[in-house]
Amino acid sequence: MDGQANVRVWDLPTRVFHWVLALCIVGSLISGTIGGNALEWHLRLGYVVFTLIVFRLIWGLVGGHWSRFRSFLYGPGALLRYLRGASRDDEHHEVGHSPIGALSVFALLALLAVQVGTGLFADDEIATTGPLNKFVSSATGLALTSWHKSWGRWLIVALIVLHIAAILFYLLRRKRNLIVPMLNGDKQLHPSVPAAADSLATRALALVLVALCGLGVSWLVGLGS
Repeated sequence: MDGQANVRVWDLPTRVFHWVLALCIVGSLISGTIGGNALEWHLRLGYVVFTLIVFRLIWGLVGGHWSRFRSFLYGPGALLRYLRGASRDDEHHEVGHSPIGALSVFALLALLAVQVGTGLFADDEIATTGPLNKFVSSATGLALTSWHKSWGRWLIVALIVLHIAAILFYLLRRKRNLIVPMLNGDKQLHPSVPAAADSLATRALALVLVALCGLGVSWLVGLGS
């Protein structure tokens, strides 16, 4: 398109985070439904999700421009302008996360954090307990398990369904493909739009952060051993 060029919006660490998290959530839902020996994988996937959440919280502070929370932490005014279709040009609501998309991101991160947290203390009363279950009373562990297996699970499913519906809406009604940029990182935008840093240095930083987050999660889980 005239006057437009490929602009890096989603850095590689953000893209990898997105797709690995999606696979882990699907795997967790399936393994949790199957139960039995599959719960071992459910726990492992939960630890990976835990690591990813911690990484994303840090990356939201130091990552590429459009991955930083400050780029999609919108106030009520910006949200109302977006809903009325009156966004200002300098707000770039169609580049990274829109105000509605930002709400879904924060909601999903919060729900996943609660889901992981309850899972750490859960007890299925059969053969599987969360690694930190011994630090809470039996009643507390069962209450957290109840949330984990019911409300927590179905709220996450609901958000996933809404996320997919939003992608289809943008694709079919607004003719905007949100999947391709999350694969290759780029969008066709005006060259003046700020590009996200996505160099070897930033990718190396992301690897170090993921490793540190993984070590932290491993240490925390090990407290229950």
